[in-house]
Amino acid sequence: MTIADKSVLVTGANRGIGKALVEEALRRGAKRVYAGTRQPLTHVDERVTPLTLDVTNAAQIQEAVEKVESLDILINNAGLAFFDDLSGRAALEQHLAVNLFGPYEVSQAFLPLLTRSRGAIVNVLSVAALAALPIIPAYSISKAAAFSLSQSLRALLAGRGVRVHVALPGPVDTDMSRGFDVPKASPESVARAIFDGVENSEEDIFPDPMSDTLAESWRTGPIKAFERQNAAYVAAAEPVTS
Repeated sequence: MTIADKSVLVTGANRGIGKALVEEALRRGAKRVYAGTRQPLTHVDERVTPLTLDVTNAAQIQEAVEKVESLDILINNAGLAFFDDLSGRAALEQHLAVNLFGPYEVSQAFLPLLTRSRGAIVNVLSVAALAALPIIPAYSISKAAAFSLSQSLRALLAGRGVRVHVALPGPVDTDMSRGFDVPKASPESVARAIFDGVENSEEDIFPDPMSDTLAESWRTGPIKAFERQNAAYVAAAEPVTS
């Protein structure tokens, strides 16, 4: 899949990686970019259509569906992260609402359009989905759950022609990671790498130097092989029609 002449929807499009994804989609010649944000957004490029879209708001999701005429690529980028210590349920529930149920609800809502276009879902996650960062445990748990969701959707939607990608960035220079004193990739470089991964049909995209150190061992390792083995059960269970 190339980005040129495609319709792309990005959630959390007002800043950070989301904003960079909008600009990169335009640079690659996207026909239409739907920019989903919780607050009103304006853009100078006429190809950008702003959408008021809080991924935890069912009414706003449905309103967004009604405004999107066609869709080739859905990028679930909206996310939440803050420090906690798992001493109560509130932080975990907040993270799951945005980082797990948000992508689930948005993907389900736009699935008819994506099925029609034989399109793709891209879930922007984190390397914390693979190994928890215990200073933000609720975030790590929610991203791990979203990774499992992505693997499940990948197997379940393959028969409809819908591909599911995950992006697994390390630290990125955004507001969300401002409290981390570590080397960080730029949002622009991560956005470029995510679209490169989609165009190269990479299921699991490691879009920055830190995460890229995990890429080869992940793609050729036993866990990835186990995922593919489990996915085969979906195909085996599908009814045969003549």
